[in-house]
Amino acid sequence: MQLLSVTTVLQTIGSVLLAILILLVMITVHEFGHYLAGKALKFKINEFAIGFGPRLYKHTSKKSGEDFSIRLLPLGGFCAFEGEDNGTDGESENSFNRKKPWQRIIVLVAGPLFNYALALLLIIISLFAFGQTVFMVGSVAPYQGAGAEEYIEYSLKEEDYILKVNGKNIFLVTDVMSALNGKRSGDMVDVRVFRDGGEQTVKVKLRTDCNFENTEQAYDAFDALGILKNEEGRYYMSAVNYRFGFFTTIGHSFLYSFRIAGTIFKVLGELLTGHLSLSAVGGPVTTIKLTSQLATQSLQSFFNIAAYIGVNLAVFNLLPIPALDGSKVIFCLIEWVFRKPVPRKVEAIIHAAGFVLILGFAVLVDILQFVHC
Repeated sequence: MQLLSVTTVLQTIGSVLLAILILLVMITVHEFGHYLAGKALKFKINEFAIGFGPRLYKHTSKKSGEDFSIRLLPLGGFCAFEGEDNGTDGESENSFNRKKPWQRIIVLVAGPLFNYALALLLIIISLFAFGQTVFMVGSVAPYQGAGAEEYIEYSLKEEDYILKVNGKNIFLVTDVMSALNGKRSGDMVDVRVFRDGGEQTVKVKLRTDCNFENTEQAYDAFDALGILKNEEGRYYMSAVNYRFGFFTTIGHSFLYSFRIAGTIFKVLGELLTGHLSLSAVGGPVTTIKLTSQLATQSLQSFFNIAAYIGVNLAVFNLLPIPALDGSKVIFCLIEWVFRKPVPRKVEAIIHAAGFVLILGFAVLVDILQFVHC
């Protein structure tokens, strides 16, 4: 019993460390994107750091004078450009704020672009190595109301692989929800399935109205498709891998990455409009917890969660929120259009305040997750 307990603890620690490693790699890749773009455009870079907090290791380049460091806390990193965050234009002619606005925009966008590129590469590798994850029908709910024969005729069957719904490729549960949203009970929809050794399109008569208000209702779309639930409310569905052709797989890789990004915007929109509560999202602690659970399930899960985090970082950093790259791009555009920058100290204060608010929000949603659980 004691040995089992020790083994469980070690596995948990290993899972958490793996999750932290994924986050660290993604953040380092992000900062490396800034670094490479800055080097290409001759920006003065003071330091490239992996992690935050006290330095554990430092190397200074004799050629450029740049510091390369590894720091104690492995939950971040940074690429420190001369004069970027101190509210001045800097002393060097190659300081960040002395460069042309379009050059700064390239440097700022390079970080998220590198995140997306790595995520896309992981998706491509995963789809070719394992196939695309699709939903397989385990059991169809019986229908005993009026017109039962028609509902049975226009129904999914056990072991159907769901590939498309209403013409929409299915990667995520939210894709099923979005494909059916607005439909009513009794409506006919086309569902592309893999059945009896080949792909075919079948007609399915919906069994419930599809008026979904937020992503928390995504699984309700399976009710409309007639998927049976057990006593615990779990649908008789399973995730299986399905291999498409070479060019379809490449196309689906891009499409899947776009769907992940779309889900992020959908969740943000629902938060802003009040259709989704803060308790439904999580901060860093929740992210590490979920990542550690998924990343250790299989190599495919590892690729999937790493890609999901990569796309998340890319999209989130491009949002026009103070302290993020997207907000800094807005300030560069203002300077480019009006040929005069917002006062550097004012911009620095805005970004500093934004950073504090982001940290506060991250802590809040993690607390709400804890309370909700």
